[in-house]
Amino acid sequence: MFCSTHSKIICAICMVVILLPAYLFAQTGSASEPVRYVGGVTIDPSVHEGRLRWAVGAESIQVMRANRAHGGIDGDSGWTYNHAPNLAYRNGKFYLQYLSNPVDEHIAPGQTLLITSADGRNWEKPRILFAPYQPPAGVKIPQGYHGYMMHQRMGFYVAPNGRLLTLAFYGHTEDPFQEGGIGRVVREIYKDGSFGPVYFIRYESHAQWNETNTSFPFYTQSKDTGFVAACKALLNNKLMILQWKDEDDGKDTLYAENKNDDHLSALSYFHRKDGKVVMLWKKSKAALSDDEGATFSTPVKVSTLLMSGGKNWGQSTEDGRYAMCYNPIDNSEYRYPLIIVTSDDGIIFDDMLLVQGEVPPRRFFGRWKDFGPCYTRGIIEGNGNPPGNDMWITYSMNKEDMWVTRVPVPVTYSVNTPVNDNFNSFVAGKAIPNWNIYSPQWAPVAVADFPDTRNKSLQLTDEDPYDYARAIRVFKETTKADLQFRVYAGQSDHGELSVDVSDRYGNRPVRISFNSKGEIEVTNGSKSIIIQKYGHGTWYDFRLIINAGLSGSFDLLLNGKKVLSRAALAEAVKSVERISFRTGPYRDIPNRRTPNEEPEPPLPGADEKVAKAVYYVDDVVVNGEK
Repeated sequence: MFCSTHSKIICAICMVVILLPAYLFAQTGSASEPVRYVGGVTIDPSVHEGRLRWAVGAESIQVMRANRAHGGIDGDSGWTYNHAPNLAYRNGKFYLQYLSNPVDEHIAPGQTLLITSADGRNWEKPRILFAPYQPPAGVKIPQGYHGYMMHQRMGFYVAPNGRLLTLAFYGHTEDPFQEGGIGRVVREIYKDGSFGPVYFIRYESHAQWNETNTSFPFYTQSKDTGFVAACKALLNNKLMILQWKDEDDGKDTLYAENKNDDHLSALSYFHRKDGKVVMLWKKSKAALSDDEGATFSTPVKVSTLLMSGGKNWGQSTEDGRYAMCYNPIDNSEYRYPLIIVTSDDGIIFDDMLLVQGEVPPRRFFGRWKDFGPCYTRGIIEGNGNPPGNDMWITYSMNKEDMWVTRVPVPVTYSVNTPVNDNFNSFVAGKAIPNWNIYSPQWAPVAVADFPDTRNKSLQLTDEDPYDYARAIRVFKETTKADLQFRVYAGQSDHGELSVDVSDRYGNRPVRISFNSKGEIEVTNGSKSIIIQKYGHGTWYDFRLIINAGLSGSFDLLLNGKKVLSRAALAEAVKSVERISFRTGPYRDIPNRRTPNEEPEPPLPGADEKVAKAVYYVDDVVVNGEK
């Protein structure tokens, strides 16, 4: 029987009414889907940068470089498994805490170290914060375990009375969770940088540990009433201590009451503008809380967030927006690149951008030492706010070295103003506006008073046998670019400076190199040609006129003389948008086929510096048209 027009309208209305409840229950921003990434952009896993655009101005600094040969007490310890950093800012300092084992993850002994910095760029030597656990006399390791280790998802707490607490968790190797756990320890970091005594603040609820069979007293035994008050405030902060559930899922009511929260790991959270708490865990899981973490919705796997065992970090930013940082890959052994997505409302996230696109060689093999920047954490709400509008995050590289990245806010990928950088207005040793910086300890990048304090330049130094310094300047995307820059080499018999002009995907159509033989080398199509020799102590003026496109080409002028005309691009591109200066060759190893768990000896000479190479870059000017 055919419907009349009137009947068709009624049927349509009925269908809407029938479908409406399902739509409401699936509404993005509700408990069924707390967050969504809508950008559509994902990574190319075959390259370290993932063919993504950079978050303009992200500055990455190596905090600690693991060194097996020259470690020492209260130094870098000589241990080469270093991981799981946490970050706080208090009393004018950054505090970075991390785990450390001799070689492998989850293999005894384990300790926790602390590094501090006044500016986030210059970091002190690590100090032992929580030493390897020593049980009381007569207490033996339970059967089935093989020593003691540390494990924690939370490092710091700034109490309402201003006390700065630092925390860690002791457990048994190789499984510190539940029956294998011992308990969570706490101590205060004083304003002068010294540490208070170590106490237990929480015993593992699955085991029979207490003051009679553990090595430290319970926090209530402290005679410092301010410290005790700070500990009690933390224990009453349900949202903050939900980070503890990884190690102790609680056979009591200390944590939030939720019957559907199994297998949740590495909580981060932020408050939306409507007051709801957005809760994020590993493996794309998310939930909402209306009561500051006392309860929360059933965690769901967010289908638009691609991730695996790496952490997801979420926070509000100084511009009233929100950000998440994670590794957009579903393979835990290859955790790169590290990206950021941003949001106006803490619900809909867009614009996947790079914050760390480097993966240096892993110098020391160890069990479960995954490749890339992993386990990123920022400064959790209440744990301090550094000066400026920047977002600060920390992570381990290859579970070996500690890094921080400063991300300027607002987060953006585009530059629409002319580029004319002579560095003279920048402060030596401080931030380098609009430049993306990759600065290892043995290959730092900084503005330098060179040639003098009034005529500064960008300095790239390299003494690292396996890593490099890198500086990237994003400019307005264009099909025709006119780039000018100057380079000064401090030597001509060793070292390398590679200069690449790239498109938005990281393709490198123009490639120039100051090689270790004292030659300026340029790629013309598929061939590398030598333009001329270079000497140390001399400035070289470059001008590149680039026409992008399938049959694109470029002209190169050196010291005002045209040395290449209509040279072929090394790769076909439609446009260009950034120039990169790097003290080493392009790398794409390790890749997704590089074995991760096959034992191998340390890389030769990994603990020793090589001959220093220094380069200066100045007067970077870019003109272009769309």
